[in-house]
Amino acid sequence: MSEQDLFYLLALQSVEGVGDIMAKRLLLQCGTAEDIFKTKPSQLSLIEGVGAVLLKNIKEKSIFEKAQKEFDFIASNDINVTFFDEKNYPDRLKHCIDAPVLLFSSGNIDLKNKKIISIVGTRQITSYGMEFCKKLIEDLAPLDPVIVSGFAYGVDIVAHQLAIENNLQTIGVVAHGLNQIYPKAHKKYVAQVEQNGGFMTEFWSSSNPDKENFVRRNRIVAGISEATIVIESADRGGSLITANIANDYNRDVFAVPGRITDKYSQGCNNLIKTQKANVLTNAADLIYILNWDVENKPKPIQKQLFVELEPDEQKIYDYLIKTGKDLMDTIALRCDFPIYKISGLLLNMELKGVIRPLPGKLFEAI
Repeated sequence: MSEQDLFYLLALQSVEGVGDIMAKRLLLQCGTAEDIFKTKPSQLSLIEGVGAVLLKNIKEKSIFEKAQKEFDFIASNDINVTFFDEKNYPDRLKHCIDAPVLLFSSGNIDLKNKKIISIVGTRQITSYGMEFCKKLIEDLAPLDPVIVSGFAYGVDIVAHQLAIENNLQTIGVVAHGLNQIYPKAHKKYVAQVEQNGGFMTEFWSSSNPDKENFVRRNRIVAGISEATIVIESADRGGSLITANIANDYNRDVFAVPGRITDKYSQGCNNLIKTQKANVLTNAADLIYILNWDVENKPKPIQKQLFVELEPDEQKIYDYLIKTGKDLMDTIALRCDFPIYKISGLLLNMELKGVIRPLPGKLFEAI
């Protein structure tokens, strides 16, 4: 991503009323962030969700001043920025329709060909939860997973510390800009985390750890990983929100069971009781359900398809064979088709038996 592209993406993000979904919709129709600002209002108004208020906001001069200020902060603080359409954007997060357009990170994060799990739970971790977390990460260490959490008190910081102790990469997803650390008491862990992974956020340097930011942060924790593990939770809490988001993303969720009389096992027990989470009693449960124990099996040879595909259909099929599965909007973007055309092509391919739809507007090649 060039500096010019980054500047205009920041300007787009600073437009009031433009969230991640709207930003992707505008980019899909216009091409680049710079092109959005150059497109005539009459053309922009044809895009779904673009009304008079948004058109007015796009013309506000202050958005470029805000973008320049954040651009200068990024440049002077060695912040890594990843655009959602770039190859190094977290693969699983990319499949989430509301994934951030831009991710800001620091440290030495490397997610290529990595197993990634998120560990969350109460800020009031008990000795039971601590012992289970310790044994779980020790037993998973030979598989070299990346441990993701929210850098908060309790389960989060314990998971980060145990990952470091076992020489595993760990990522703290924070609910504020990278110019600060919350809670302040955890500043002493920053250097270790950045040496063994790093920090990630979607928030600008002007963003403080406000309450609503933690819910947005949780969707990154859930979306970036293959599975979310709830170690301990009361009957209400942020970790349950993360678990529900992971379920919405069709990701595996695991919960550690506990005694029905224990306050910080109630949330986990309810997740299991309502079939929103798999029971997690040891590392073997996770390894089995995620199929990590059969990774070395030879991949099946793809069957020869005895169907004829049109050139546009073949382009989509080749893309899905390469990526495995993707969202309809992302397929349109990557294969350079307008959104009105992609739905008809996907339907024809489904009827021909070469792709199938999945929950969450995902499609995969058969």
